[in-house]
Amino acid sequence: MTIFQLHSEPVLDDWLDHYGHLNEAYYLVAFSNATWALQEKFGIGAEYFERTGGALYTVESHVRYLKEVRAPAVMEIATMILGVDAKRVHFAEIMTVDGIERATFECMGLHVDANTGRTAPIPEDVARAMTEAMVAETPDWAGQRVSL
Repeated sequence: MTIFQLHSEPVLDDWLDHYGHLNEAYYLVAFSNATWALQEKFGIGAEYFERTGGALYTVESHVRYLKEVRAPAVMEIATMILGVDAKRVHFAEIMTVDGIERATFECMGLHVDANTGRTAPIPEDVARAMTEAMVAETPDWAGQRVSL
């Protein structure tokens, strides 16, 4: 199983809610920052966008809040690729603080040519590298829906 340890960042005081917890929106900020690290690893980050106009746009995501995060803390985020096809990447991330799982994030990214505003194939070398990095087994929490 390939799990990438590409991103960590401290909890900022401005990110805390009235209860002293990390506000739910800032979990997504940290996960988004980890996603940028994943894109950079595979050569489809900011420089790629500037050069080609190609980008991964999030089309669906799911966050699970497992255990509260309070400052001071450093959020460690592990990323794994669950699936890849010609235009999409399905990936998941796990946030830990002090070695304890605090949240998970699952996302579907769609490759888009921002110059045309239309979907476009992921570069073949990138898709191949991502496919080779896919985890052997999808976590049991991925692919679930929200319901009562």
